[in-house]
Amino acid sequence: MDVLIIGSQDAVLGFALTGIHGRTVNTAQELRKALDEAVADHNVGIVLITEDVADLDRPRVEKLMMRSAIPLVVELPGPNGPNPDRPTLSEIVRRTIGVKI
Repeated sequence: MDVLIIGSQDAVLGFALTGIHGRTVNTAQELRKALDEAVADHNVGIVLITEDVADLDRPRVEKLMMRSAIPLVVELPGPNGPNPDRPTLSEIVRRTIGVKI
C-alpha cells in the first residue's frame, strides 16, 4: 500500500524527500480531483492532507476522514501549525460515535 500526500507545494516537496509521492493542490477543484483519484487508486492505503488544503473543501475531507477505511485519510497541520479553533481528534470522535476518549 502506498502513502500519498495532498498539500501545498512545500509539503509535497518535503514528503518527496522521504520517498512519498504527492499532489500539489491550490484550489477546491484540484483537491476534489486529487481525492477522487486517491480513492479510486487501489494502491493508495493512506492519504495525508495538510490542514490548509483540507480547508478548501472541509465537508468532503471530514466525510472521508470519518467514513473511509481505505484509503485512511489523515489530516496534518498546515505550514502555520495546527489551527487552535479546530476541534481535537477526541472531540471529532465524540461527535461521531458519542464516546469520549
